[in-house]
Amino acid sequence: MAGLVPLALVAAFFVTALLYAAVGFGGGSTYAALLALSGLDYRLLPLVALACNIVVVTGSSVRFARASITPWRGAIILTSLAAPAAFLGGMTPISQSSFLLLLGASLLLTGVTMLLPIGQGGDANPTRYARFMPFAAAPLGYLAGLVGIGGGIFLAPLLHLTRWHNARAIAATASFFILVNSLFGLAGQLAKHGGGTFAGAVYESLPLLLAVAVGGQLGSLFAARLFPPRIIRWLTAALVIWVGARLLLGL
Repeated sequence: MAGLVPLALVAAFFVTALLYAAVGFGGGSTYAALLALSGLDYRLLPLVALACNIVVVTGSSVRFARASITPWRGAIILTSLAAPAAFLGGMTPISQSSFLLLLGASLLLTGVTMLLPIGQGGDANPTRYARFMPFAAAPLGYLAGLVGIGGGIFLAPLLHLTRWHNARAIAATASFFILVNSLFGLAGQLAKHGGGTFAGAVYESLPLLLAVAVGGQLGSLFAARLFPPRIIRWLTAALVIWVGARLLLGL
């Protein structure tokens, strides 16, 4: 079955992982939308998308940690609040139309957030709103588990706008947030669908997992050095807005 995955879909997953990893994210929402457009059963989309997320952000999370960039206290507070909600989101039953509507809307919002200017605000001058960021963690975690995303794509712009920390620390926090939420969201999806369903979905998507593994490594290691980050963000925004619009127009 794995050999039946269309080459165009493998290429799309590779490009998505490369672009997202270059700007510090996983790409779960775009993977799910691409799978939806390919006709895969919507109940399997979060399983495959979250597995791809985990593959992409594990390497970047380790690199941030080894470089002592991750602000562990803040990252753990945010993630510990979001992770249980991601598990509950993964367990929540949802109809196909509601799932695709939420996914498409998430993609469009993701594209908009990618277009927001990212400053280099330091942790010495956070705004007064930075202290409220933990209150956003649980809703983002629930959405992450429900539609098969990591939630970091929504968290990071909030952290930048409130100058919660410097830009590299925010990227490291978003990567860790995505990784943990994806693990807990996947656990919730497994509780809902069963391990056998996940094993079958992963087996059929092996070429996609390999594509995101390679694309994610290239994105995090090389793409940001070869191209200006602003250009990569614009390309990523264009990709997700196009995919999200196609998904919503097909409802």
